[in-house]
Amino acid sequence: MNHQINEWLREHRITEVECIVPDMTGVARGKIVPKDKFVSDPEMRLPEAVLIQTVTGDYPDDSMLDLTDPDMVLEPDPNTLRYVPWAVDPTAQLIYDCFRADGSPVDVAPRNVLKRVLSLYEALGLEPVLAPEMEFYLLSPNPDPDIPLAAPIGRTGRAEFGRRSYSIDAVNEFDPLFEDIYDYCHAQNLEVDTLIHEIGTAQMEINFLHGNPLELADQVFLFKRTVREAAFRHNMYATFMAKPMENEPGSAMHIHQSVVDKNTGRNIFTNEDGSPSDNFFHFIAGMQKYIPQTMPLFAPYVNSFRRLSRYTAAPTNVEWGYDNRTVGLRIPHSSPAARRVENRVPGVDVNPYIAIAATLACGYLGMRDKLKPTEPRQTDAYELPYQFPNSSEESLQRLASCHEIAEVLGPRFVKMYVGMKEKEFSEYFRVISPWERKFLLLHV
Repeated sequence: MNHQINEWLREHRITEVECIVPDMTGVARGKIVPKDKFVSDPEMRLPEAVLIQTVTGDYPDDSMLDLTDPDMVLEPDPNTLRYVPWAVDPTAQLIYDCFRADGSPVDVAPRNVLKRVLSLYEALGLEPVLAPEMEFYLLSPNPDPDIPLAAPIGRTGRAEFGRRSYSIDAVNEFDPLFEDIYDYCHAQNLEVDTLIHEIGTAQMEINFLHGNPLELADQVFLFKRTVREAAFRHNMYATFMAKPMENEPGSAMHIHQSVVDKNTGRNIFTNEDGSPSDNFFHFIAGMQKYIPQTMPLFAPYVNSFRRLSRYTAAPTNVEWGYDNRTVGLRIPHSSPAARRVENRVPGVDVNPYIAIAATLACGYLGMRDKLKPTEPRQTDAYELPYQFPNSSEESLQRLASCHEIAEVLGPRFVKMYVGMKEKEFSEYFRVISPWERKFLLLHV
């Protein structure tokens, strides 16, 4: 397999290789090495602690870490070999898998967490099929984090204003940028499908073609880098924050999911007569039961919960319904063969490996335990009480105490993830916000 990689590098006259490991926050960690060094020694070693950094670069408390800080053995996945289209010199990128010295997978590596869940489906002769939808905002450059964000200047020389949902002309305002995004995606075999203008000011959405969950997690991971890089070239920022602006809707990563029988290729959510199957309802019920227990995986930051508010095209519940966008679990109109469940809960700020693993874990538990869903919601679900944890602390407590999810995702992964988020949230709560200084400083 290394011979195939080396041939590809030679054929494309590559001079450098980006050796990438996705960490728990979805950041690309790793090393950039000269091509000749990579060819002579493609294996790489990094300490396991690299994976569990908070978004600020800190670590969970020492009591959770192995202070000997052992190295992982990292091996490239040849299927992830891609060109880096924005690099100055001919550069390749490869995603690595993480192993221990004895060859066992590192259980806190997000890619391995997803593989663990997929192996449970494979043991049943099943294969999940996914299609993510990625929302993001384009922004004027904003080097000072104390200054609020603003829409970028388009080709007319004006910043976008108002709501221009689904406007073709509003997308064309940034046509040179999107030409680069599509070119970059094509160069990396990222299978993006449609592009639309979303509800927010300069908010866009790009959908992916449906396919294998691991391959799509890789593509989403690389897509975020791609869009940010393309935006830099056009003097813009692209952000995947869940709620970057207080008066605009948040950004989601909706996940469309179905499951097929590997032997027959048939969608197991549909009976032979075209009606919805028991597994379809069990899958929904599993998501209804376990999404509220796994919210830190779908809403990983304090900012993430700001998106989940009423009347902003974001869910506040785990109700389900047919073509109903006020519920957390929407069933789009489709043919029986394409019957699927759309999870509308995850923000676009998630780690794609972890969020996809979590949503499939919820559905798996529903099918395994033959859970029963509620009746489908046919009216406005925003009328219902808020069904998610009310604080970051509560969300972590519920995840830490959910043994069924730990069994599927891995107990050590859940423990480390909770420890990382506890550290991150405590760092956030030390910050005094402008709101507090504005309203409390001289008034209380």
